[in-house]
Amino acid sequence: MKDFPARLLKCVKSALPKAGKTSLWLLKIILPVSLIVRFLQYSGVLSYLAEYMNPLFHFIGLPGETAIVFLTSIFLPLYASIAVMTSLTITLREATILSIMCLLAHNLLVESAVQKKTGSSFWWMCTLRIGMALIVAFALNLIMPLSNEHFEVVTQPEVFTSAMQVLNAWFNTSVTLIITIVFIVSALMILQKLLEEYNLFEVISRPLNPFMRFFGMSGRTSFLWIVGNVVGLAYGGAIMVEQTESGIISQKDANVLNHHLAISHSMLEDTLLYGALGISMGWILFTRMGFAFLVVWCLRLLDLPLVKKCTV
Repeated sequence: MKDFPARLLKCVKSALPKAGKTSLWLLKIILPVSLIVRFLQYSGVLSYLAEYMNPLFHFIGLPGETAIVFLTSIFLPLYASIAVMTSLTITLREATILSIMCLLAHNLLVESAVQKKTGSSFWWMCTLRIGMALIVAFALNLIMPLSNEHFEVVTQPEVFTSAMQVLNAWFNTSVTLIITIVFIVSALMILQKLLEEYNLFEVISRPLNPFMRFFGMSGRTSFLWIVGNVVGLAYGGAIMVEQTESGIISQKDANVLNHHLAISHSMLEDTLLYGALGISMGWILFTRMGFAFLVVWCLRLLDLPLVKKCTV
C-alpha cells in the first residue's frame, strides 16, 4: 500500500478529463430540458396536455388530475413530480400506483440519452419505459387491495407569478445540480479507475454472478448494475459509457442491462425517498424487480429486433 498515493494520483489524472467531458454532456441535456419544462408548467401547457390523458388515467384507476404528476416526472427528476403529487388529495393506494409509474418513467429524456450511448435505442427506451409504466399501473390496479386510506403528505405547490421567478428558480436549482453532477461523476470515475488499477472488478462481480444470471444478465455487468442501483442512470452514466466505449462490456450485454435498469434503477435512493413519504417500500421493490425480470427475459427469449442498437 506504500505506492497507493502515487497510484491514486494516476487514477485521478486519468479520470478527471473524462469526468469533465461526461458532466458537460449531461448538463447540455439536463439544463435546457429543465428550463423548457419549467416554462411549460408556468404557461399551463402541461396541465392542458394532462386533461387529454384523463380517460387513460381513469382506466388505470387513478384520478385524472394525477396525469400532471406523471407528465412532470417524464421530463424532470423525481423531486419535481413528488412536489406536484404532494399537492393533491389522493388515497395511499393511488399514491403508490402513481409513485411506481413515476419511478419507471422519470427523467426520461436524460436517462434514455445515457442509455443510447451505452448500446440501446433512445426511442425504444422511451417507449419501453412509458409503456411499462402504464402496464404496471394497470396490473397494480387489479391486484392491490382496495383502500380509502388517505395519502397524508399534502403540501402547497410552488407557484410562479412571472417569467423572472421561473428563471430565478431554475438558476438556483441549476447551480446545485451542476455541483452535484460534477462531484458525483468525478468520484465515480476515480472509483472506476482505482478498481481497474487494483484489478477488483472480478472480485466485485463474482459474488453477484448467480443473481445476474437469474435476472438474465451477464456477470460482466455486475458493477454497472450496482452503480445503476446506487446512484441511478444519470449520475452513473459516466461509468456506463466509459465501460461500453472501452470494450470492458459489450454493447449486447449493455443493452440487456439497460432493459433491466429501465425498469429497476436507483433502488436505494428512490425506495427510501418514497418510503419516507409513506409509500410501501415492498410494493416499490418487488414490483420494479419483478417487471425488470419479465422485460429482460422477454427480450432474450423473443430476441426482438426493435430493441437492438439503432441510430436516432
